[in-house]
Amino acid sequence: ANCLTMVWKLFKNLSEDQQRYERQLIFEHPAFVKLCQQLLRDSRRMTQGDLVFTLHAAVNLGVPQNTLLVQTLVRVCQEKLNQFNNRCISVLATTLAGLEKDKNVSALQAGLQLLVEQRIPSIRDIFILQNLMKCVGKDAPVFLKKKLEVAVLKEIDDLTFPNALRLFSALVAMNYCSIPILNACSKKIQDSVQDTSFRQLILILEACYSLQYRNVKLFSAIADYVNSTACLWDKRQMILFLSAFETLGFQPSELMGIFAEKVTEDPEFLNLKNLLIVLRVYSRLNYIPRGQKHQFFETLHNCLNKYLPQISNTERLKAVYSLCVLGYLPHRALDELLQKDGGDEILPSDDLYKERKEVMLHCVKACMELDSPSFTKPAFIPTESSSSLLSLNLRKAREALIELLGDENMFQQSVQLPYKYHIDFEIRMDSDRKKVLPISATDDHGDSNVQRLAFLFVPLSAFCVGTTHPQGKLAMKKRHLSKLGYHVILVLNKKFQEMTNEDAVEFLKGKIYSENAFPVSEVTVQDNK
Repeated sequence: ANCLTMVWKLFKNLSEDQQRYERQLIFEHPAFVKLCQQLLRDSRRMTQGDLVFTLHAAVNLGVPQNTLLVQTLVRVCQEKLNQFNNRCISVLATTLAGLEKDKNVSALQAGLQLLVEQRIPSIRDIFILQNLMKCVGKDAPVFLKKKLEVAVLKEIDDLTFPNALRLFSALVAMNYCSIPILNACSKKIQDSVQDTSFRQLILILEACYSLQYRNVKLFSAIADYVNSTACLWDKRQMILFLSAFETLGFQPSELMGIFAEKVTEDPEFLNLKNLLIVLRVYSRLNYIPRGQKHQFFETLHNCLNKYLPQISNTERLKAVYSLCVLGYLPHRALDELLQKDGGDEILPSDDLYKERKEVMLHCVKACMELDSPSFTKPAFIPTESSSSLLSLNLRKAREALIELLGDENMFQQSVQLPYKYHIDFEIRMDSDRKKVLPISATDDHGDSNVQRLAFLFVPLSAFCVGTTHPQGKLAMKKRHLSKLGYHVILVLNKKFQEMTNEDAVEFLKGKIYSENAFPVSEVTVQDNK
């Protein structure tokens, strides 16, 4: 047992290429076969520590799971399970987390889960607890996950930086979002972010995404660290950081500005895969670098043109869509895209993502018209108001508007506009924005003196995390509604629903009549504050 464990200790410190070579030498060595035979004969006479460490070493050396050695060790562990101390249980839990489920492994995991449930109150070591969390996995009953959470929280004051990192991955393995544990781990990581490796930082961000955990302070600390050490990271690593932040909906504006400069100065590093990631990130997070908007767009456009001969139809659509969302029209790629429109090349009938692509293609066509330099605001906009029942989220707003304006004829609800745009409420006012006008009085003709207000009640997910900065699709909608002559007013629906009825009325009154109700930044592509 000591021999095999020592082999593993030496083996794990080798590089990946060395491990492949050494593994072959180990498995082909005559003494290794004899060692395995001896372990098989002595497995039932081993101490609990030797038994679990032998299984751990064999599995991590790459001995196949279906071999007699591994299966025998698993069965003996099952027989002696009740004799294991907490440390042995921790090692066994770590080992089982790396095995595929089969009859013997499943039986051992079930027994271990029962033993863990009994032993949890006596375990005071966070390291052992996080190993057990990984072992019980996502299929464990909620009450067991809760017991583990309570046990960890009892020892959380002794949390170390390495254990904070491990707890993140343990919670992912258990598919359990414990906000108190994650908050404690986040604080420890923020305090030691400069000691965190690139891989660890990426794994933290991926864990936050898996657990749907949003911590602006943690994200900001990581972004600030990467930003302050930008010279130490290569461009590939920066792209991975930006992609991880994008999946979380968090905009690291300074980092995006620095990376945009690198792209503008040296675009040659952008292969097709990286180009598509960059377009997706900047589009969704609605970021345009200040002072170099034209150069940045032109650089990305030239890179896209270079790859057009080899790009797939789906990739072309995604690239064009991303640039259009940002308000830039890549004419050559657009021409090629529209040449293929109408057949099955872009939207094949058996495509699983056909509906999503149809939406993207519709947005591209809307951008071609509304973002064209030749587009002028129409004198008259045909609208269609739905009389169907409002969603529960909008009923409170409707009641507040009736109380404020005195009559439901003073506004329109669920308004459908050209280009498939929808607004929750439309209000029309005189040119001085002092008086609300009845809808019927301004419905039949386009009056340049009439101000149109578009109220959009939007979810928190439509903004970049921790800000009121709209993400790409919402920013595009605001831009287009502005082109159609609307003053767009965004209302965070969650906060509005939390208001009292009196506060809701006062809030809407302020938005409608305030002199600053329509700042210029509300209808531009983005606001990087």
